[in-house]
Order: sequence, then C-alpha cells, then structure tokens
Amino acid sequence: MRRAENGQGGMRITRADRSVLSDWWFTVDRLMFFGLLLLMGAGLVLSLAASPPVAAKYHLEHFYFVRRHAAMLLPALAIMFAASTLTPKQIRRASLVIFIVGIALMVLTMLVGPEIKGARRWLQIGMVSLQPSEFVKPAFVVLVAWLFNEAQKRRDVPGIQLAIGLYAIFALLLILQPDFGQTLLVTLVWGGLFFMAGINLFWIGVLGVAGLAGTAASYTLVPHVASRIDRFLYPASGDTYQADRALDSFLHGGWLGRGPGEGTVKDVLPDSHTDFIFAVVAEEYGLIACLILLALFAFIVLRGLSKAAQEPDGFIRHATAGLIMLFGLQALINMAVNVGLLPAKGMTLPFISYGGSSLLAMALTMGFALGLTRRRPTAGRLERSTSEPGTEGTGASARASPGGSAGTSAGTSAKEHAA
Repeated sequence: MRRAENGQGGMRITRADRSVLSDWWFTVDRLMFFGLLLLMGAGLVLSLAASPPVAAKYHLEHFYFVRRHAAMLLPALAIMFAASTLTPKQIRRASLVIFIVGIALMVLTMLVGPEIKGARRWLQIGMVSLQPSEFVKPAFVVLVAWLFNEAQKRRDVPGIQLAIGLYAIFALLLILQPDFGQTLLVTLVWGGLFFMAGINLFWIGVLGVAGLAGTAASYTLVPHVASRIDRFLYPASGDTYQADRALDSFLHGGWLGRGPGEGTVKDVLPDSHTDFIFAVVAEEYGLIACLILLALFAFIVLRGLSKAAQEPDGFIRHATAGLIMLFGLQALINMAVNVGLLPAKGMTLPFISYGGSSLLAMALTMGFALGLTRRRPTAGRLERSTSEPGTEGTGASARASPGGSAGTSAGTSAKEHAA
C-alpha cells in the first residue's frame, strides 16, 4: 500500500491507495458491526431451538425454517454492507425510491395479497412472501429526518407539513392492513424525531393528544385491539393462554435454563419462532442468556445514539437516531410482550426471530445507520489530497499559516460532510 510524506515527518495513506472494502473497513463503526454479526449468529442458533416444532405442526421438513433463516443471512449481510457503503446523499435518494415503491406495493398488497390471520400484509412472489411495510420503515425514518432538518435550517421549506403528510400516508396504510403494532412503532419513532427537531412544545402536546385520541379510537372501533387490551388489563376477561405460557417459560427456565431442546413452550405456542422466541430462550438457556441478549441490544442502541450525538450535521444526527430508535424500540416491544409488560403485538425480535422480510429490512435499517456514522470528514480530506495538485506538500504549511488554506479546507470538508 503506497504511503506519502505529510510534510511533518509522518506517513499518510491516501484514499487512492485503498480499495472500496478497505476504505469501508477503516471508516465504519466496527464495534456496532460486530455486535450486529453476533445478533445474526445468535438468531441462527436460536432458530435451531425454536422452529422445528413449528415445522412439524405444518407437516414440513424438520429444519425447514432453520434452512430458510440461514439462506436469508447471506443476502441480509450483502444488503447491510451495500447500504453501509453509501454516502448520506445516496442514502436519502435510495430512501425516496424505496419509500415510493414500498407504498405502491403496500397498496397492491391490500388488493391482491393473501389474507393471513385477518390481515393483508404480504405479497406472494413465487416461493417468497414479501412484507413491503418492513422496507418502508427505514426509508420513512430517513426521509422524515431530512424533512425535519430542512425545516430547522430553511423557513421556506414546508418540511414539517411534508413529514406529517408522509406519516399520515404510511400510518393509514398500516391501519388498513391492519397492523397496529407497526403503527405504534412508527408513531413512536416519528414522535421522537418530531421532539428532536426542536418543535414548539405546543405542537408536542397536540401530537400527544392526537396519539391518545388514535388509541381511544382503535380501542372503540377495532374489536381485536379492544380484546387484546382488555385481556392485558383484565386477564379474567378472555383467553390469555399464550401470554401465560410465555411468562411461565421464564419461571421454568430459571437462571441457567433447562438445556437446549428441553423446553416445552415452543411446542404449544404457534409463534414460538417469531413473536415468542425470547420466551424460548428463557426456558432453554435461562435468564442469564436473556440478559446477555438484552445487553447486546442495549450496547448497539447506546453505541448508535452516542455516534448520533457526536454528529455535527443535523440530518445525519436525526436519521441515525431515528434508525436506532426503530431498531431498539422494536426489540423492546417484543421483549416486553414476552414478559407480560405489553399486550401481544405480533412484532419480531430484530435479527433473532424467523422472518425473511423482517431480517432483510432490519439489515437495510442498520446498514443505513452504519453508513451514516462512517468517518466521512477524514475520507473527504483524503479524497482531496489525491485530487488537488500540490496538496501533498502544502498540507502542513496550510495548517501552520493563519488565514491560509486551512480554513478553506475545513470549509470544504464541512460541505462534503453535509452533502
């Protein structure tokens, strides 16, 4: 790898000396990336524990869901890597395309999609079931973050109005499917970005009242939502078998678990490989394994929010925080349902639960987060060092001379970073 003198006796690697892969490696947040790889590996191992009984119920090959989960890992890694190589500007453009296509597919889903458990959320494409709303979520977060940031910077841009419009379209389609769990998740993330944008507290209050009104309307007008809330608040009012068995698994597993393959909750819960996989972990591997898994999720969330807080660019700061909130809140809701702190939502545990659309969409989400948090100012300086004649010898003198080219270089770097 070629090195060049930097004018102060040190050595510097120019951007031209790096391949795309090595450039990505030296600029990506490797700790967050390795944390995500650990989650993916854990998901495959836990799929071996949770999914065989479900396959048997449907008269499928014993490791049917395990093989499908493993087959999705490679494209998930490819999507996460590809998304993490994009610049912030490319991420915005990709999000716009994904959002438009995803919304169109959601409309198509309600027209021709199969009805499963009373909902139309999937499109059947050959042997693959695609849930478009999963891919719309990260694109929606990025676009809303950009609109809120533009509204802060420019009064002539109707960013808030457009962000409200995007939310209204997406939430309406989710309700029509119906998918109230995802609607709640999207609303929480959108509300968090709304708050981060520094909007007047009056409008924060209006948003809160609107959220309460929407919850009350859902409870009044949608019978199955009312049933779930009633069973959660008053267990004697209906069947709470799944929630009770999930909670019992934590008691039966104890601290160290009953051992791999020795659990029974997966034999009686129909969604043990998706919504209730955390309960399977508790019974077979114990509370210690659950706490380790929880700590891994917490590390990724705190790492991502820390990186977002350090970002000087408003769009990157908001978009990163929104994507991390999407990841963290989905994990939190799934775990809370498993321990009886929330009504059943039908939401997967990121990278752990079985589900092709969920796995690929979450890989896209965290790929965007990795891409936004890459060390781009350094990359910008290295790029200029190869494109501007004479930079190799003038870098040190520019920094040493007050009023010299250092100010111009810093300004150019800031503009490239914002782009």
